[in-house]
Amino acid sequence: MTNTEDLQYLNSELRIIEQWEKEQKDLFLWEKLGRLPFVILDRLTPKFIQDKIGIVLDELGSYVQSGGRYLISKEQMYRRMLPHEEPDADTALERIAQLPLGKMDEIAESISKSSSNTATVQGATTGIGGIFTLAIDIPLLLGISIKALQEIAISYGYDPSEKSERIFIVKCLQFSSSDIVGKKAILEDLASFRSGEQSKQVLSQLQGWREVMLSYRDNFGWKKLFQMIPIAGILFGAYLNRSTLQDVTETGRIMYRKRRIIEKLEAIS
Repeated sequence: MTNTEDLQYLNSELRIIEQWEKEQKDLFLWEKLGRLPFVILDRLTPKFIQDKIGIVLDELGSYVQSGGRYLISKEQMYRRMLPHEEPDADTALERIAQLPLGKMDEIAESISKSSSNTATVQGATTGIGGIFTLAIDIPLLLGISIKALQEIAISYGYDPSEKSERIFIVKCLQFSSSDIVGKKAILEDLASFRSGEQSKQVLSQLQGWREVMLSYRDNFGWKKLFQMIPIAGILFGAYLNRSTLQDVTETGRIMYRKRRIIEKLEAIS
């Protein structure tokens, strides 16, 4: 595949993504079971777990605003994407954006696998103590999710340190755990997203970040109830963390891939 890539190939890949988007609008039984009224969840979930999830929400607000402690070192990803070059920080993302789509996919897929494996081990480890170690697992899982999405952003030539990209990443997090109505709305936001949005649009997105994460809290909270059982929490923790990262990274890979395909098509035409 050349750097310009074939128009027919890019269009066919774009249609595959559009089919995936349609499939995401259908809820499976497992997801429907997850839409428990949050008032019930409030009764079942200990206050310190709810407090921990609240702290996670505050951390996400800090991440959207400034990157906080979640911003990664981009240089390592530059070297991974451009192994035969000494990448210049000012031009590395432009060079990555010119790479063949297949190379981007390869790196993004490896990020997905490695982060899922890390989350699996973490979930099993923190599941040993059930409710007593669950509070440790919640922020760690968020950190793995954000780190993976930032690396996926770079693998497709986007800068996760930009505020607009941080919004995009938070929306990917929300999409992976939203219901059918939420998925439709977020898909529209993600589909219309462009790098370098006007500051007014970005600020509009920022103002709603807390609402954006409420469904993430609801869905995340009830799943973690299963992990509160000591010893059995090992299995639940490993499975739930792995499935969470798989969902999150799949969303990130496909939505960033779509943006890159569209920009490649625009460059050809």
